[in-house]
Amino acid sequence: QVQLVESGGGLVQAGGSLRLSCAASGRTFSSYAMGWFRQAPGKEREFVASISWSGGSTYYADSVKGRFTISRDNAKNTVYLQMNSLKPEDTAVYYCAADATTAQRMRIMKLAGIDYWGKGTLVTVSS
Repeated sequence: QVQLVESGGGLVQAGGSLRLSCAASGRTFSSYAMGWFRQAPGKEREFVASISWSGGSTYYADSVKGRFTISRDNAKNTVYLQMNSLKPEDTAVYYCAADATTAQRMRIMKLAGIDYWGKGTLVTVSS
């Protein structure tokens, strides 16, 4: 079992930065691919970024490529999402996810197939 708790959300002006954190419980954190997803009001949850168990491979949605960076610290059981140059369209609830798959496959998996989810943290970007 893996429990995920997100933090770091908040209100920021367009062009600003935030860093989200996801703390995981469980001894097998380092064996899971980790990802960030987001859900804007009235929209479906969508993939944002994923990272392999080793941290050696990362993948991003086109909409955030070059602005967001995903990283992980297996010693701290934590995954991060550094978000720069934020835009109003980045406003959403951001969810952390863990799955015993590859980071590459996590991009295209059906949401219902992902093993573990956090409860989310709200990011609001004002114009």
